[in-house]
Amino acid sequence: MATKETYRPAFTDPPGKNLAGIPISNLRLPTPYISYGLPYHEACAKHIRDTFHASRIYVVASRSLAANTDKVDRLVSAIGEERVVGVRRKGITPHTPWSEILEISAECKALEADCVVTLGAGSITDGCKLVVLCLANDIREPEQLVRYSVESSGVPKEITDPTVPLITIPTTLSGGEYFSLAGGTEDLTHHKHGFLHSGMGARLIILDPDLCRTTPEYHWLSTGIRSVDHCVEAMCSLSGTPASDAKAEEGLRLLLPGLLRCKADPDDVEARRRCQLGVNLAMGSVRAGVPMGGSHAIGHQLGPPGVAHGVTSCIMLPAVMKYNIQYGTDRPEIAEKQRRVQAILWSEPEVVKVLESANLVHDTADLGDLLDAVIRALGLPRTLKDVGVSPDVIPALSERSLSDFWAPSNPVPLLEAEQVQAILEAVA
Repeated sequence: MATKETYRPAFTDPPGKNLAGIPISNLRLPTPYISYGLPYHEACAKHIRDTFHASRIYVVASRSLAANTDKVDRLVSAIGEERVVGVRRKGITPHTPWSEILEISAECKALEADCVVTLGAGSITDGCKLVVLCLANDIREPEQLVRYSVESSGVPKEITDPTVPLITIPTTLSGGEYFSLAGGTEDLTHHKHGFLHSGMGARLIILDPDLCRTTPEYHWLSTGIRSVDHCVEAMCSLSGTPASDAKAEEGLRLLLPGLLRCKADPDDVEARRRCQLGVNLAMGSVRAGVPMGGSHAIGHQLGPPGVAHGVTSCIMLPAVMKYNIQYGTDRPEIAEKQRRVQAILWSEPEVVKVLESANLVHDTADLGDLLDAVIRALGLPRTLKDVGVSPDVIPALSERSLSDFWAPSNPVPLLEAEQVQAILEAVA
């Protein structure tokens, strides 16, 4: 029987008024389409030909996929070697250095690329969102690129929307491909800037769960917890809506059982597919403008010391949930929202097995306890010590976390360094 493709918009609702704290009401942000049901290379070749009518393709591929598998060669062959004008097989360095963005942009410009395809994880996706912005605005030097940062006071008055379509084929579950916002690190200062302008983002996201069997277990599961974090903090947000809660719940019901099934059987392709669809739902809350909380705010500051975003969620999410229950007694809705998430976990058979194996009791275990048990069952880190972060840096991390746009939107607003320090010390 021939395989059948599902091709649809990733989101049916318009974006909210802000995206990760950035006002976006004046921006035109495209809704990406998603494709699943066909092998990644067949879907990509089909849409390059029939949807984007492109003929000069530039591919940026994960270094590990290029070196250890035939996945990149299969993609090039399906597109047609005569259409592929360039292949970068060394990916993009984590945190997306500007020098690499500008290098790829120059290559694409010289080769007159009319479509960019990414095959791999988050840094590649983020970097190529910026590549197509650079192509549209003839950005060639760091001194030009810095003006387009969300922090810039000298943003150009006229910014051209990207016209070269970006197709992403993700191999992890962090969800950045659904996000128009991109991050890139200035080489000289090592400061990571955000970029968000009209027209930015992927035009097509191709989901292939079979391809993702090549993803190392640790990266697959930890990035999955990042998307669980999106769902949980969205459902626990005091600014959520019934619609955002419903989508986050649906995402959580796909992700947690799916991740546990992937841990039990790495070849369970259906479980991987469910995880990928869960990510789409998880990112819907962020796109709708539902503010995240302390797990995201503190997690952002753990990135520079070298902790991957998915891993920060493994460590911080249970701790923040416990903190909010302990210090949010004056807001009964905090406990009520957490109880709703707890009820979801206790209603999923795969999750219940884990909770009972951890000797947790329905009436006494809080949400932090439940999440802790699931993350431990997945074999993922639960403390700062597990990832080599010394207690000595906690005071500085606590201070920096206060500047994050999601610190004050935590259900118990994080306004003092002592608050963040208490959370970090609980997982030291």
